Amino acid sequence: EVQLQASGGGLVQAGGSLRLSCGVSGLTFDDYAIGWFRRAPGKNREGVSCITSGDGRTYYADSVKGRFTISSDDAKNTVYLQMSNLKPEDTAVYYCATKDIVYTMTTRQAMGAIMDFGSWGQGTLVTVSS
Repeated sequence: EVQLQASGGGLVQAGGSLRLSCGVSGLTFDDYAIGWFRRAPGKNREGVSCITSGDGRTYYADSVKGRFTISSDDAKNTVYLQMSNLKPEDTAVYYCATKDIVYTMTTRQAMGAIMDFGSWGQGTLVTVSS
């Protein structure tokens, strides 16, 4: 059974930085992607970023491009989301999730697959004050 645990959330002022971590266990897929998603109060879930196994291709939502960086440490079975220049609109519960993928998928397709069919962990709250 795949298990994921997100951590690292907290309260930060606008312009500040946070690093989220996603610990993953139980993965048996040859090809998979791990993504970060968020749900802000009163809004739908939004795909933020993902990274594919092996080749490490990445995807970023337009709203976070240039500010967020996703990375993975395979030795630690952990995926990170470095968030910089945070804005109040980044306030949300952040979740990580994973799904086996076909290696020919684009990263956008991988995000969609994770969102619709992925295994999810508990979220971590990020609050950005103005």
